[in-house]
Amino acid sequence: MNFTEKDIQQIEKKGLTIKKVEKQIELFKTGLPPINLKAAATVDDDINGIKKLSDEKKQHFINHYDTKRDAISIVKFVPASGAATRMFKTLFGFADDYNPDEETINSFINKNKDLDLSLFFVGLEKLPFYELVLKEIEKHYPEYSAMTIDKQRYIFVKTMLDQDKLNYGFYPKGLLPFHKYKSHIATAFEEHLFESSFYASSNGEAKLHFTISEKYQDIFDDEFKRIEDIVERKTKTRFDISFSFQKESTDTIAVTPKDEPFRDDDGRLVFRPSGHGALLENLNDLDADIIFIKNIDNVVVFNYEQDVATYKKVLGGMLLELREQTFNHLRSLDEANIADAKILEIAEFLVQRLNVKVSHEFEKYSKKYQIEYLQEKLNRPIRVCGMVKNEGEPGGGPFWIKEESGNISLQIVESAQVDRKSKNQKEILKNSTHFNPVDLVCSVRNYKGEKFNLEKYSDPKTSFITMKTKVGKDLKALELPGLWNGSMANWNSIFVEVPLITFNPVKTVTDLLKTTHQIKR
Repeated sequence: MNFTEKDIQQIEKKGLTIKKVEKQIELFKTGLPPINLKAAATVDDDINGIKKLSDEKKQHFINHYDTKRDAISIVKFVPASGAATRMFKTLFGFADDYNPDEETINSFINKNKDLDLSLFFVGLEKLPFYELVLKEIEKHYPEYSAMTIDKQRYIFVKTMLDQDKLNYGFYPKGLLPFHKYKSHIATAFEEHLFESSFYASSNGEAKLHFTISEKYQDIFDDEFKRIEDIVERKTKTRFDISFSFQKESTDTIAVTPKDEPFRDDDGRLVFRPSGHGALLENLNDLDADIIFIKNIDNVVVFNYEQDVATYKKVLGGMLLELREQTFNHLRSLDEANIADAKILEIAEFLVQRLNVKVSHEFEKYSKKYQIEYLQEKLNRPIRVCGMVKNEGEPGGGPFWIKEESGNISLQIVESAQVDRKSKNQKEILKNSTHFNPVDLVCSVRNYKGEKFNLEKYSDPKTSFITMKTKVGKDLKALELPGLWNGSMANWNSIFVEVPLITFNPVKTVTDLLKTTHQIKR
């Protein structure tokens, strides 16, 4: 690939290298193989991939976690860079297309079969920002009270979304009004702090790391200053908050449909953000014994936070126990005269506890190679992931996949990674019983206390290629392996069934009307 001097300067300014960009272009040319699903992970029994815990076992892991938490370092990692644009997609369409002088809102809803818009207006007064919007309306529309109900509702939506008013659609989702309490309105950012005090604190301190857009840092800082004292007083917890941004060096080059570098009208190369897989670098920069991962919009009102925290402790306790056992086995493998029986015990641990498929040839290997094989399989980052029963929610799911090497492994797979033209693959996808709510707790240090380089455990072949447009022209875009998908492909993964109460994302504004986002009155 022949790049001009200006191209090279542009590439290097982003923190990329020519070699890296050429590799990206090569991926477009060769294409990316679809994931080869072997079977859906289920809870039928432990070997089917998802563990279903008894109440006794859950309590065991909670007790284990509470016993150990003050002796370890804990960080909660929250991807929070998105604006709320998608959350208000229905309302943007309404604001653009509805004319209150020409039709009623009911006729608009019926014509467009827009049930979400209907639900929005039915629940309007229960939305956390209802009174804030009315106050803003007073400033701009003194004649509001005299308007027809349809005109009022139209003005209400416009006031929420217009850039010269509240501009909610371009606000970071983490700082939108999410929950209305008697004395104040809480953001998702604030709720993450409260929730963390229950399970992600150690010795009275909770460390949280948010990945945000750089342009929003000042308002996140201001929000923390505003709520810090009251949250610390109520939770009796100190908070150590840090932020990072998606790095420009994780952007990927765009290409034309013919796999040539796509250029803008000025002849400059076009690069695009590469999806949440880009946050692997941000995660890799953190150093702690365990890291909880949870999306910014997956929060609940205070009434339900204890329920959510209970299952976080279950996952945390299971991770700590597996981590201790893994480390003990690795230390045993370092011993000069390890017994054959111990080697077989460790192999059994890999299969039964870490879901690792051990080679059928294992017992034929020399003792030296058996030890090396087990060390390589054991000495990896570990993640314990909550999985929720399918309830029609979008998102990836847990599957056994067959790798190019023939190895079978447990992975979180997005439907976009599956070959939809294959009847067999579609059938396996259809048989999925659980989905991924992004509810992870991770161990990122090895048994010697050294931090893993997480980039070594990613599978670049699980990237995505998608079709986009820019200034009316088609282009192909490359997304890096998803953070909890291919970016963690070579981790040791344990999946655990957790209840739906742990999954409460706000994907559309009407999700704020659900029980877990409303204070009981």
